[in-house]
Parts: sequence; C-alpha cells; structure tokens
Amino acid sequence: MIKYDEFGPEKILEVYDPKVGMHGFVIVDNTAFGPGKGGIRMTPSVDKEEVFRLARTMTWKNALAELPFGGAKSGIIAAPKTFDLKKKKAIVESFSRALKIVAPDMYVSAPDMNMGEREMEWFAKANGSMKSCTGKPKKLGGIPHELGSTGFGVYHSALVAIKHMGLKPSDVTFAVEGFGNVGTFAAKFLTEKGAKLVATSDSKGMIYDLKDGLDFKKLAKVKEETRSVVNYSGGKKGDCGDILSVPADVLITAAVPDLVTKDNMDKIKAKLIVEGSNIPMTVEIEKVLHKKGILIVPDFVANAGGVISSYVEYINGTPEKMFKLVEEKITKNTDIVLKEAKKRNIMVREAAMKIAQDRVRKKMK
Repeated sequence: MIKYDEFGPEKILEVYDPKVGMHGFVIVDNTAFGPGKGGIRMTPSVDKEEVFRLARTMTWKNALAELPFGGAKSGIIAAPKTFDLKKKKAIVESFSRALKIVAPDMYVSAPDMNMGEREMEWFAKANGSMKSCTGKPKKLGGIPHELGSTGFGVYHSALVAIKHMGLKPSDVTFAVEGFGNVGTFAAKFLTEKGAKLVATSDSKGMIYDLKDGLDFKKLAKVKEETRSVVNYSGGKKGDCGDILSVPADVLITAAVPDLVTKDNMDKIKAKLIVEGSNIPMTVEIEKVLHKKGILIVPDFVANAGGVISSYVEYINGTPEKMFKLVEEKITKNTDIVLKEAKKRNIMVREAAMKIAQDRVRKKMK
C-alpha cells in the first residue's frame, strides 16, 4: 500500500502505449532538495507499491548523502528476457517520451534491474535531454554503474560496520546474495581486504565452500563466461534461498527485494547484514532481527554509492571524483548512524531515518 504523509508522494504518473506494449509508472516522492532521483526497474512483477517503497528509500538516501536530489523511482512492467532488443528499445523510448512531463525537471532516471547504460542512452535521446538520466555511456558524458560505484560503497559501509563490531576484515567470513554488479564489486574489494568469501548466489543457485572459501578471480571469470556462479568448480551447490542459512559472519544482500521474509528469517546465522540491495526485508523483520542481536546497516545508508555516482555524473565530474566521494560519504554516514544507534540503543535504521527525516523536514520548511 502506498503511504501518503507529510513527505509525499508528490506525483504518481502511470503511462501506457498499446502500440509497443509499454506500461509503466513513475513515482516522484519528494523534491525538497531537488529533482527526484531514482532508477527505472523493468520486471514483469513490478508494481506501484514496490516503486513507491523504492522512491521513499531514495528520499532518505539522498537526504542522508546530502545530495541536491529528492526521491523518486519508476517501473516498466515487462519481461525483457522474452523479447528482442528492438522491442525493448521501443518500450524504453516510449516510456521516456511519456515521462517528458516530469523528466528532467522533477525526475532524473538511472539504471536499475534489467536497465543499463545502453537503455539510458535510449532514454536520454528519446527524452531530448542528457539531464533526464544518469548512468549513460561514457561517450555521452556518463559514469556507468558498471564501474561498480554501488558495490564500492557497500564495501566501505561493511568495513565501517566490521570495525564497529571490534573486528578486522581478515577476521570475518562473508556471503553475498546476488553476484551481479553490486555483489561482484563488494566481494572483490572485501576479499582484497582479507575477508573470506564463503558463499554467493545468483538466479540459478548458490555455490559455497565454508572451509577454504571461494576464489574471487576464478568465480568472476566463471560468472562472465557461463553467466552463473553455479558452474564454479571446487565448491558445493545449493538453492538460491540457501544463502540465508550460510554460517558466515557477514551477509551482504545485493539482488532481489523482500529476500528475507517471516518464513525464512530464522535461518539467518550472520551477525552483520549489510543491505546492498534495496528493500531486502521489511522494517518489521529488521526489528525482529535487531532484537536477536543482528546488526543491520540499512539499504539507504549502505548502497548510496550509485546515487552519489549519479550526482557526480550530473555535475559532469570524473570517475576519479566519483570513487573519492563515494568512499568519503559512505564511510562518514555509516559511522555516524552506527554510533548514534549505539548511543541511543536503537536500530540503525531508526537512527538513520531520524537524521534523514529531520533534514527533509527542515528543507521543506
């Protein structure tokens, strides 16, 4: 259900083009700090409630990162794996043209599930403004998300949280749900820092090795060549959902929303969860896990690297500036919210939300 309150949403726009079969919507949640910023998600199951939850998350994420963006998100109801690129291009272009009424003045899009730099080029050209989206190809002045900005930020957030627990990276084992753009880079940097990757998953299943760990370089090569981590030799296989029950110190969520449910939350053995994916669980489930003593760094704190990268692209910055700003902001904000949560003996999300909400309220006045 969409929650209407003092913060928004300010605008909900649903669009449809029967000629190409495009059906989508954009939700602009809050523009107090600037145009609403949030990616386009293309899946057959995306709906307005999911997009609203993501848009609201972007409101808090941008406020916490102190960026001149508000919160927004959009979705296109489609199954891109069932049709060719020509049809996908037509759908994206139709969606872009339909959103001219809000983009780029009130909404700036970006890549999300099944949407990358190629699709952002289509979107920008159909819209007529390069400011209508970020995550474009380098030739159009973009800083593609494929550089790993989100995963790089998740890595730095995890480092701060691990230190907060009195540990060093070399002391911990970790598992990554989703070996895509976010999960791959988070795993890369953490293993380089000395942490042991013991399990990871993708849509085809899970691979794990609790004793010796997984060789990141070998795993990345297998994923690139075969499109799935389950083809990695030397580890044991399992189902996707089994990633939650892996006895690792740290769990990084990096793929699907609502991964953790009431039915599987008791399987979690990790002491620390870093939410690299958006809305991997509800607030109610976070509360239950918090009472069990599991430290959770919420999504809008941990995975803000992508939108920080978008901001640097928006102001025509460089990849070098992007990586520097992601490290600075993610490290600073994770440290602030963890210390505040510990000081007040509350959930990390609660501490982060208070800071973000206070900033938005002040700006709205």
